[in-house]
Amino acid sequence: MKKFRDFSKWFDEVLFNAEIMDNRYPVKGFSVYKAWGARISRKITSMLEEQLEATGHDPMLFPVVISEEDFQKEAEHIAGFSAEVFWITHAGKRRLQKRMLLRPTSETAMYPMFTYWIRSHADLPLRIFQSVCVYRYETKATRPLFRMREFLWNEAHTAHKNWEAAEKQVETALKIYNAVFERLGLSYYVLKRPDFDKFAGAEYSIAFDAWNPDGKVNQIGTVHNLGENFAQAFGITYEDMDGTHRNVTQTCYGLGISRTLAAVIAQHGDDHGLILPPEIAPVQVVVIPIPYKGAEEKIAAYAKEVYEKIKAAGLRVHLDDGDKTPGEKYYYWEMLGVPVRAEVGPRDLNERQVTLSERTTLKRSTVAFDETVSAIERLFQKITTELAERSRLTLKKMTVDAKETETLKKAIKERKIARICWCEDESCAEKIKEETGGEIRGHRVDTEEKPESPCIVCGKKAEKVVYVARAY
Repeated sequence: MKKFRDFSKWFDEVLFNAEIMDNRYPVKGFSVYKAWGARISRKITSMLEEQLEATGHDPMLFPVVISEEDFQKEAEHIAGFSAEVFWITHAGKRRLQKRMLLRPTSETAMYPMFTYWIRSHADLPLRIFQSVCVYRYETKATRPLFRMREFLWNEAHTAHKNWEAAEKQVETALKIYNAVFERLGLSYYVLKRPDFDKFAGAEYSIAFDAWNPDGKVNQIGTVHNLGENFAQAFGITYEDMDGTHRNVTQTCYGLGISRTLAAVIAQHGDDHGLILPPEIAPVQVVVIPIPYKGAEEKIAAYAKEVYEKIKAAGLRVHLDDGDKTPGEKYYYWEMLGVPVRAEVGPRDLNERQVTLSERTTLKRSTVAFDETVSAIERLFQKITTELAERSRLTLKKMTVDAKETETLKKAIKERKIARICWCEDESCAEKIKEETGGEIRGHRVDTEEKPESPCIVCGKKAEKVVYVARAY
């Protein structure tokens, strides 16, 4: 398939032809989300925000600017992001006395406010989120949706009385993200990052690595337990029931809307273009009249009737009654990934039926007019299941066991994800990266995997089963 043969070219063509994004914006690393891409992104965001609010998170919106003073309060954090910061140094021609920066992430924007909002144990837990753009001057090659200098992002931040409460929040965050990604039919590994690769300022980090046709993994979400690190830096304390003042324990987690959209495109699309899960498709059904000489008006009227019936059921439907040929319309809506196409031709008119085409397989079936909506809803369920199953099987095929370095090199070269045994020594991890081009992504947290062989590099006792891949 073209997608697996030349993914980069295929992906760029889908972004442009499916009206997801226009990458011709005259500033490198910045792109324009066109209407179709913006609508899909909003639906993904809404899906996530509903989950967050249902689990006690409050929506907020913080300023995009952060003071240099606040940014520098957590040393490990500034070290992790300093190379990627966009600095604001001037207002017009006037040099600012104090520099500001555009948020690369919002810990240092939010936590000065936490000191005002948290006073006693009664103010805890605090759970907030925002859906915004973040800004990072990526030093690697930029890539639309995967690696941009401005990207869509949802981040949640929480504060708790102690470590145990924060750990429960981490579990909740993992469940929220799993629920969203599974509804999108995505497949991925949930991996605890090695200490040398954790979020700057965190005690530990867990990430969702989605497979990609080019063998690179796409980090679509991360969850971090921050411990008391930021609380100490910003003085976020509370008065306990016994009158003792204690540091809060914090968590934060982020879901990349841009990267999740990239994963939907990359995992589900085919050589015809985009394939969208029905839940996030801006148009779930497109009705296309197929005119026949002498019956044009009757077919048009019947197509309108079919459209109204589907619309009345609350489905997102579009009637394409434009001047293009049916073939041109098929091509266009298949490229945009609309889950179901409803065709209305002379035979459909005469027999009061509708011909339905499902985007995943392009198979056609006919149903009676009165059964149109129920048939479409069944197809939605079928498509959702098929997309998830196809993605799951692909991840399984892409993952290979490697017990020696030559097998690992071969796996990475062949665009696979390798499962290896590792001693947890950072020098061995560095050697893997140098010799194979892949990097240790971490060990699974959703299932326990015990090492079956020595460390693939040094031959010493292995402590973890970890996954190695190239990454965006």
